[in-house]
Amino acid sequence: MTREALGLDAAAFEALTAKIAAERQFGCVHYKDTCLKRRIAVRMRATGVHDYPAYAAVLDREPAEWERLLDALTINVTRLFRNRESWDAVERHVWPALFAAPGPIACWSAGCASGDEPVTMAVSALEWAAQHAGDPERVLVHATDIDDRALGRARAATFADAAFAETLPARRARWFAPGDPASALPAVTTRLRVTRRDLLLEPPPASALGFIACRNVMIYFERAAQDAVLARFHAALAPGGFLLLGKVESLLGPARAWFDVVDSRERLFRKAA
Repeated sequence: MTREALGLDAAAFEALTAKIAAERQFGCVHYKDTCLKRRIAVRMRATGVHDYPAYAAVLDREPAEWERLLDALTINVTRLFRNRESWDAVERHVWPALFAAPGPIACWSAGCASGDEPVTMAVSALEWAAQHAGDPERVLVHATDIDDRALGRARAATFADAAFAETLPARRARWFAPGDPASALPAVTTRLRVTRRDLLLEPPPASALGFIACRNVMIYFERAAQDAVLARFHAALAPGGFLLLGKVESLLGPARAWFDVVDSRERLFRKAA
């Protein structure tokens, strides 16, 4: 590709991402260009076009393509109790500390996708409460995402068999109705609050949070956006609150001074005193 063509391609990409940001309030500027280009390319191939202006025209004439694009841009690959070792660490460190303190236990699944993570969070907390005479009514899990289709699935809290690949059979039998797909029981769903929220642009859903899980989301953000999100998490957490990141994520820059390491392998941190 010639230098002129590369320049035109870059300008066209910038125009498309500006269109997405303006028309669907998706913060493209905070995402890594390589990630955006890869995911937009998937939709371009699916619609049979070969350049960014042509794909912009597809969006103009096919409103349904917007939802397919936003689904591609957001990361919705997940399962119940994904990386079960991480949830084992949560059960060892997070719930004992939060249930030992007075008041509500407010949690946040930031980037909840189709609801697997917040349901996992609620089930984990409820199980701990049942085993240690805790009050399940204290638990409230906020689940947020920017993908409306994913949020619809999260509100339904219904999961196909594949979502249970890392879930113990006894746990599934206790907290989910029989069948495929299987719906979470009311004891779980009443502990959830599912709302649309852009964690890059909007404030957290609550203050004085005890636990935030944001796994495999920030790796797609530019460094400045990562720093801003971590600052927002730090401000939203109550003293001694916990943060769970993805296995390939870590604290960088000023955030390293804001949190103490609880379990380095499982990327579990606690707000520093």
